[in-house]
Amino acid sequence: MQRHKVLIAIPVFNETDATDIIKRVKQYNTDVLVVDDGSTVSIGNNLKAVGNVYSIVHSRNYGYGKTLIDAFEFAIGKNYDYLITIDSDGQHEPEEISLFLSKIPFNDYDILSGTRYLFPVKLDKEVPQERYYVNKEVTEILNQITGFNLTDSFCGFKAYKVDKLKVLHLTESGYGMPLQLWIQAWKHCLKVKEIPVKLVYKDLTKRFKGLLENPEARLRYYKRVINKELFQ
Repeated sequence: MQRHKVLIAIPVFNETDATDIIKRVKQYNTDVLVVDDGSTVSIGNNLKAVGNVYSIVHSRNYGYGKTLIDAFEFAIGKNYDYLITIDSDGQHEPEEISLFLSKIPFNDYDILSGTRYLFPVKLDKEVPQERYYVNKEVTEILNQITGFNLTDSFCGFKAYKVDKLKVLHLTESGYGMPLQLWIQAWKHCLKVKEIPVKLVYKDLTKRFKGLLENPEARLRYYKRVINKELFQ
């Protein structure tokens, strides 16, 4: 483990749990990068309190995809061997980072992707129903194209071989970026494996903002991302 340089990246946008998540992530003997996507609350002072954390601060809210793209570029530029991404909204348990670290070095795959849906879930008790069904439909579309046999195409809890990220050219700044990533990973013959992680929705009433609040509009957007990337 000590022979490999690992970075853990945390996208942040006004999450109330962010500081706690960052502190819990820092228990691991790795570098930590926080990508603040134009938060309107003060994240900087909280980072100073945590200490010894790399940070990228966007001047405005560019989108979830942009935070991940910046994390990828940072990991490549600093010559890390592995990058782990974990969201800051409390939907991922930092203690499960050890599951990803225990798999390093990867021998048979390039992306180790968390899945919250490998096992049956209770709709509207563990996960908002519309989110589950949108994820399910998009995942089925991706599997038909790529043969990856994914069960959760949107989980942000992942580990990557940084060297393999160099072949990707990701441009989608919004929530559809992971779909662009999956298509490019397939085109470049990257190998993918899923690993079960906990399903955590602290607020089942939480919704997307703007146009994506409507599940049908969100699904159309996701399909556009896939089709655009497929025929690039």
